[in-house]
Amino acid sequence: MKKRERRDMEAFGLSFLDCICCGFGAVILLLVLTKFAEPVLLEQTTDELEAVITTLEEQLEDLKGETRIVNDRLKSKEEQLSEVKDRVARLQGDLSRIQGQFSSSADTASVSSIIEGQLAEARQRLTEEMKRLQANQYRRAVDDTTVGGVPVDSEYIIFIIDTSGSMFNYSWPMVLRKVEETLQVYPQVKGIQVMNDMGNYMFTRYSGKWIPDSPARRKAIINTLKTWNPFSNSSPVEGITKAIQTFYEPGKKISLYVFGDEFTGNSIENVIRTVELINKEDARGDRLVRIHAVGFPVMFAQAQNLQYTGLRFATLMRALCDRNGGTFVGLNTFRP
Repeated sequence: MKKRERRDMEAFGLSFLDCICCGFGAVILLLVLTKFAEPVLLEQTTDELEAVITTLEEQLEDLKGETRIVNDRLKSKEEQLSEVKDRVARLQGDLSRIQGQFSSSADTASVSSIIEGQLAEARQRLTEEMKRLQANQYRRAVDDTTVGGVPVDSEYIIFIIDTSGSMFNYSWPMVLRKVEETLQVYPQVKGIQVMNDMGNYMFTRYSGKWIPDSPARRKAIINTLKTWNPFSNSSPVEGITKAIQTFYEPGKKISLYVFGDEFTGNSIENVIRTVELINKEDARGDRLVRIHAVGFPVMFAQAQNLQYTGLRFATLMRALCDRNGGTFVGLNTFRP
């Protein structure tokens, strides 16, 4: 009986030891697995940090570049500010000098007043004969504003040129000469424009705008005119109406110069009425713009049946010039 109990106790002790060993083995296996995964996680973490560092370094370089640009701008502004300060200092010196001159001339104000009073008395003592002579002199001065009977008191001039085949092929050198002569009559104007009788501009970049006057631009006009040959229907009404509607402004003295050789439109009277509706009279009877014309007798050198259109152009432009404050000049030759 005692021998059996001892055998049972030994068996229980071995089973317990087996369980303990298995537990330790499981713990060791877990540790081994955990250590095996750690290098992978560390490698991923290192790559991510390197990428972040690279991005930050790129951003730092960008910021350094922007900083250099801002510093350059700041330096430029500082230089401009220094120049402005120098200019202000010079202007202040000029102002002080002018103020000193003004103060020194203030003492002469009484002398000027005395002289002005004496001049007023002298004007009052003028005889009627002297006043009449002054009036005649004034009228002569007004007459001096014409050249060859053509008023040249305008500040702006517009050339409206017939660019048809008859003009371009037979009379173009004369057209160039007359344009140059007209420009010479006006040594300095505020604006020039050139279009053909259809209303097409010579310089499209100045469409609807004045060409500023200068020797270089006058030369450019003549050079371009030598080969300028857009389509034309030999009727100036389109160019005249477009010029008035586009360029007239109150207070501006404008003259149109129409160059042509024939009129092929249907009715002279209709053209005259159309122009009068646009180029209206003001309270003093003056028109918005002056209309001058130069007739080139090209048609009179052609066949007999073509002379009719040349006569119609002369008739039309004489009437338009007469009613619109201008002058018609009929040439006796179309060659220079």
